[in-house]
Amino acid sequence: MKNQEIKFKSKSQSYSIIIGKNSINILPKKVKSLCPKSKNIALIIDNNVPIKFKINLKKKLKSYNLLFLSFSANEKNKSFNSVNYYLKILLSKNFNRSDLIISVGGGITGDIAGFVASIYKRGINFINIPTTLLAQVDSAIGGKTGINSKYGKNLIGSFYQPKLVISDTSFLNSLPKKEMICGFAEILKHSIIKDKKFFYWLEKNTKYIFSKKNKELTYAIKKSCEIKIHFVTKDINEKGLRMILNFGHTFAHAIEVKNSYSKNITHGEAVLSGMLLATKLSVVKKICSSKTLRLIKKIYLQNKLDFSFKNYSNQSSVNKLIPYLKNDKKNNDSKINFILLKSIGETALPNKSKISIKNLKKISKAISQY
Repeated sequence: MKNQEIKFKSKSQSYSIIIGKNSINILPKKVKSLCPKSKNIALIIDNNVPIKFKINLKKKLKSYNLLFLSFSANEKNKSFNSVNYYLKILLSKNFNRSDLIISVGGGITGDIAGFVASIYKRGINFINIPTTLLAQVDSAIGGKTGINSKYGKNLIGSFYQPKLVISDTSFLNSLPKKEMICGFAEILKHSIIKDKKFFYWLEKNTKYIFSKKNKELTYAIKKSCEIKIHFVTKDINEKGLRMILNFGHTFAHAIEVKNSYSKNITHGEAVLSGMLLATKLSVVKKICSSKTLRLIKKIYLQNKLDFSFKNYSNQSSVNKLIPYLKNDKKNNDSKINFILLKSIGETALPNKSKISIKNLKKISKAISQY
């Protein structure tokens, strides 16, 4: 299957997202055309990226002055300390705004590298090469960058669009099942919030995504990216409709913070849990039917993903998440700003499903019983 290309277009910027096996081969040509004045390239690379890919990148970019900067990608390192570390190195090497930063890694690496690029001399060229399924279908699209704080996830950051995104599916061959599940959570979310036809396609083809069949994998990534771009282009700075992309994430971020960003629970697994909790809440609030909940549960059960919601099937486990919901970045008053589901392919509008902590505690038993 040949490379697929999607165009991201906003009022101020446009760039390509290139998806496919060995699509990394197009990088030298793209750097030359998109960043013609670049002489220095800093590659911020996730330590988990196999050495063969690093060697390949070194060969492809041999005509530039290369600076390889390793990154231990975890939520605790997604911090000001890491940002300061990279900024000091770039300043000491006298990088200028016409030079280039390339992120090679998962979503955490992309968030850090993109944030560094956005604030270094008020903006340096940035290319994102996401190497995980989660990053390829979600975090690499839309220009959100950021770091965590003790108060919550992604509360400090900026909006900064890359010059290019290359999603080479050959990177995914080395990923364990846990990481594939992580990315699948966002693919499933995109279908639930926007595209019923894609949802039913996933019902039939998810097994091929997990077995890394290139045709189905490339299609799922492309379709997922198109759905995310639909929301992002309508609301670049996340003031309204783009919030729909956070379906399931209010609970998910609470799960992650409560567990201190433990490696035992990936972001995708938290999202899988969060989407079920958000759908249950939607049923309790009589916004969607229990039939919709059963349809979503069916995909979980077919693909042995039910472990993700079993831990939140009693009132006590739901109640323990409530204190961590208050700092969600969608909140703009004392109430929790949920994105709730109407049916497969349609959510309630943002800012229309605000629930107080007191009310949430009252209905937590009903949520856990579905």
